[in-house]
Amino acid sequence: MSQTTFTVTGMTCAHCVASVSEEVGALDGVTDVAVDLPTGAVTVTSAEPIDGARVRAAVEEAGYQLAG
Repeated sequence: MSQTTFTVTGMTCAHCVASVSEEVGALDGVTDVAVDLPTGAVTVTSAEPIDGARVRAAVEEAGYQLAG
C-alpha cells in the first residue's frame, strides 16, 4: 500500500469534497481517498505509488487544481 497527500485548491463545501473524491477514487489502483476540506489535503491510498499527473488530471476533471 502507498499513501500520498496532495493539496487541492478551490474546494469550499461537501459537494467539492464529493466531486474530488469521486474522480480521484475512480483512478486505477486507488483504494481510498480522504479529503480534509479546511486544509485542502487529499490523501490517496493506492496499491502502488500513484502518478501525480493522473491525480492532477482527475482533480482538474472535478473542476479544481492541485497546489504547486
